[in-house]
Amino acid sequence: MRDGGELRLHVDEVVVGDLVRLTAGDQVVADGVIAEAAGLELDEAILSGESRPVTRGVGDEVRSGSFAVEGTGSYVVRAVGSASYAERLVGEAREFRHPRSPLERAINRLLYILVGAMVPLGILLVTVLWKQHVGVHHAVNTAVAGMVTLVPEGLVLLVSITYAAAALGLARRGALLQQLNAVESLAAVDTLCVDKTGTLTAPGLRVVDVVAAAGVELEETRDAFARFATSLPGRNGTLDAIAAAMPGAREEPEEVVAFSSRRRWSGLRLGGTRYVLGAPELFTLGDLAEQAAELQTAGRRVVALGTTTAHFPAQPDDGPPPTVLLGLAVLAEDLRKDTRETIAFLLAEGVDVKVLSGDAPETVASIASDAGIAVAIAHDGRELPTDRAALAAFVRDASVIGRITPEGKRAVVEALQREGRYVAMVGDGVNDAPALKAAQLAIAQGSGAQLTKAIADVILVSGDFSAVPRMISSGRQILRNIRRVTTLFVAKSVFAAFLILSIGLTPTEYPLLPRHLTIAATLTVGLPSFFIALAPSEGSWTTKGFLREVGRFSVPAGVAAGLGVLASYLVTLNVLDVGLREARTAALTTLIIVGLYLVLALEATELRRAFWLGALCLSLGAVYVAILAVSGLRSFFDLVVLGPAPILVALVGAGLSIGFLWLTDDRFVPLRKSAGRRSA
Repeated sequence: MRDGGELRLHVDEVVVGDLVRLTAGDQVVADGVIAEAAGLELDEAILSGESRPVTRGVGDEVRSGSFAVEGTGSYVVRAVGSASYAERLVGEAREFRHPRSPLERAINRLLYILVGAMVPLGILLVTVLWKQHVGVHHAVNTAVAGMVTLVPEGLVLLVSITYAAAALGLARRGALLQQLNAVESLAAVDTLCVDKTGTLTAPGLRVVDVVAAAGVELEETRDAFARFATSLPGRNGTLDAIAAAMPGAREEPEEVVAFSSRRRWSGLRLGGTRYVLGAPELFTLGDLAEQAAELQTAGRRVVALGTTTAHFPAQPDDGPPPTVLLGLAVLAEDLRKDTRETIAFLLAEGVDVKVLSGDAPETVASIASDAGIAVAIAHDGRELPTDRAALAAFVRDASVIGRITPEGKRAVVEALQREGRYVAMVGDGVNDAPALKAAQLAIAQGSGAQLTKAIADVILVSGDFSAVPRMISSGRQILRNIRRVTTLFVAKSVFAAFLILSIGLTPTEYPLLPRHLTIAATLTVGLPSFFIALAPSEGSWTTKGFLREVGRFSVPAGVAAGLGVLASYLVTLNVLDVGLREARTAALTTLIIVGLYLVLALEATELRRAFWLGALCLSLGAVYVAILAVSGLRSFFDLVVLGPAPILVALVGAGLSIGFLWLTDDRFVPLRKSAGRRSA
């Protein structure tokens, strides 16, 4: 509010002296003092670490970095910009939760392993060179060639590029990634917790019926609903629907008890009359009890309205005062058009879907069943066990939990995580915020509150729940591709370790110079990995046993490449006796052939894919031939044109490596790998 008018401003445009309004879900964007409040509660976890909302009243200070979770109010700005917390809000919100994805943890473990191997091997190599009293030039070449090859340079870059490419593709489909690892993380999810309203159902509500209590005229009931819905500050979706169906003139309330999803009721005093609106089970329904239960079982949302002569309680959590029922409002929610297909896809992929909602269990169960979720029992969130073991058993079997509080949602998510589940939470309201913070992957609807979007890893900008299957598919593609890319990088590291242990510790000249390894790494690892990381893929996608799967291919591949290179080098150097440069060129030629074959063995899982990969490998092989053919490049890389005998030796060395791999496992034979797995 500025100069008597209402404006919607960017955060940077807020100045000292502005009066800023707050409703549930809004972010406090500047430091200030509360000017008015109606049941205002703030989440100040980012500032104080306090997990529970705190009540703020007139005259209390507020600081940027907090969020309104209940009630309404306004505050006068006292500090902005560098003088407040606003500029650090985004960073603090993201620091509050940034769980590492399974793939990130696996890559980190791999890097630790490689560093752990590189340090002793490097010390050993340097020690041997020092004891051999070799020249500085020779020692540096050998140490660099041996140790640098152990480093999987480019692996982290390729992982980031793959994430970024997936994020760009999903952005075009209406999903905004606030964490690059979110797509891959979703592929690891085995349990998806969803809110009902706005996720399974369309975000809007509509009033389909108003039922008057016994002895009350229908028109009186409708007028009371209109009066309440129009006058209560900080309306929610239910009140918006009632106000749209039964418009009325707004009145200034004399008392307000703001609605809370935790206590499930709100109160208003207008012209001396105290109204209470809330969940039907908080009222004495009399003859309407059976009808309300039937409506909820049929999937309708039902709210009751009554009047009371008692004062509102000082502690609203104690429940509403005794009321005289005026009637019920019946609201309908419609499933999103793509909800059934999305749920079917998730269940077919082995993802356990659980619906957590503040609505009546019968209503939630009806909607969940309509969406395709099997519901044995509609559980009541008010009966959540406090004992950890009992809670674990409760959430393990529950597919639908109604009348659950925000804290209950978080407890369910945390209990599932303790059971070893990888949990994602989809929500849009402030009541979903605690569960979103606790989940390993937080997905917010684009129409949701600022709080939920600030802490989410993914925002469904268009609110399209059907984007989730596409995210899962993209995530599994990332898992498959990065596992294959990692395999090539680790095979190179194993090859380097083999050469250090086999020939690097002997007086014999090292078979490859650093510049030779630059050619090999670029043509057999760097460029192929770039194409593999971004290419479509099919096959297994499990996040478990990542390092084991990588090692089953990389270790024999690296050892086989080392055997072939060593054989070519020693035969050319000692048997053919054609010189060191010729021997090194033969060794590099063997390494290029074996490396390109490994790309084919790794990726050529079907005929069409084998054709394109074969074309890629031939192109990369042609680049190597061009380097040998151009005198300037040949001289720069210290290579020579090989004669017939060294070429034959290089081919035989490559053949020995490939034959060793064929005998080791079918996975090293193009086309046969995928066929064997499918038949299995």
